Amino acid sequence: MEKHRFIGKTKEEAIKEAKIKLEESNEDNLIINEIDTKKTLFSKKVEIEVIERSELIQFVKEYIYNTLKNMGFSVKIEILNKNETPTYRIYSDNDALLIGKEGRNLKALRHIISQAIKKETNNSFKFVVDVSNYQEKKEKHLVFLAKKIAREVATSKVEVKLDSMNSYERRIIHNALTNNKKVYTESTGEEPNRCVVIKPKDN
Repeated sequence: MEKHRFIGKTKEEAIKEAKIKLEESNEDNLIINEIDTKKTLFSKKVEIEVIERSELIQFVKEYIYNTLKNMGFSVKIEILNKNETPTYRIYSDNDALLIGKEGRNLKALRHIISQAIKKETNNSFKFVVDVSNYQEKKEKHLVFLAKKIAREVATSKVEVKLDSMNSYERRIIHNALTNNKKVYTESTGEEPNRCVVIKPKDN
């Protein structure tokens, strides 16, 4: 994964230079990290480090593959682009062990990947890691659960606090009920015990 460095009088100028040199018109396709600012009495220079999003996506795939290979798994990985978020779908010789009880091993893998990305880029990066279609099934279950409880809340007018969830799971609940006319959602609490509350709307 190549890291490019650019310097400008401002961060915006450095980014403009990066977009020209990398032939990328969409800034969202660049991972940008400001690494240095030098000021003198008469001038200012801002240095940025830039990684192309496509290269980071490939880096994550290779990181997952090598990590699991070193753990003794034989895997194949495909990259899907769902809602502009890369999904790494893993096919292994032992899906059950890779997923773990209630998805714990899969969550641990995701945390390891997030830490590696943070170390390499000093930025967060949205992605989904799945084993076969485990996460897809879980997502469908969470959407079903959200809509079921939303109907109960709309009828009873009593809010319901769901079990603690990670940010990915909470986002699924929020998105499932975004356009609901009778209820709305809020996140509450501190990590790792942060959860979603489904509340009735005032008539």
